[in-house]
Amino acid sequence: MSRPIAVLRPEPGNGATAAAIEAAGRTAIRLPLFAAGPVAWRAPDPLAFDALLLTSANALRHGGPQLAALRGLPVHAVGGVTAEAARRAGFAIAHAGTGDAAALLAAAEAMGVHRALLLGGRARMLDAGGIVTQAITVYASEPLAVAPGQAARLDGAIALVQSARAGARLAELVPPERRATIGIAAISARAAAAAGPGWRRVEIAADMQADTLIALAVQLAD
Repeated sequence: MSRPIAVLRPEPGNGATAAAIEAAGRTAIRLPLFAAGPVAWRAPDPLAFDALLLTSANALRHGGPQLAALRGLPVHAVGGVTAEAARRAGFAIAHAGTGDAAALLAAAEAMGVHRALLLGGRARMLDAGGIVTQAITVYASEPLAVAPGQAARLDGAIALVQSARAGARLAELVPPERRATIGIAAISARAAAAAGPGWRRVEIAADMQADTLIALAVQLAD
């Protein structure tokens, strides 16, 4: 029998990922560990920058009307989901990556970006420095309370770990003595490491695309 796959990311991504898992004929456990929400911010003068860097679609979901002032900047997005969210918000896409935030930064620099504006979350992998002239927090992901009964649903499941924060939170919720039945499909080595040791099996996706991670989880669930 196929193992259920636990989706830990915030909404609305949680529901979208769970629906994709169910469309593949598997059982999804919807267990968001964080909730993302907007943070007050002010858009800077777009003329001070030559590109906009986005490492999460949440920057578009929660950025608010201030985003309109920046639509003239070409977007360099960490992946396809973020690029599509930017496109729907009226931005032109210069590059959509398939790696992590560091790979996005390297690609933007290789494409000639010198003065980038980064919009991101309060907890993020990139900050100002190098080609990133300014980094602005436009949203924050706060931990959600998870009751012991909810955490127990992870027993025997495959957990999708899509960030280092999610890995660390998962480690908090599942003590070492309960990890031996739970597998992990991680978006990156950093996310896997944050979950700590003792899991039944830990595998890292070949790239950071959502479809790749889901395919890995389905493989581990069988």
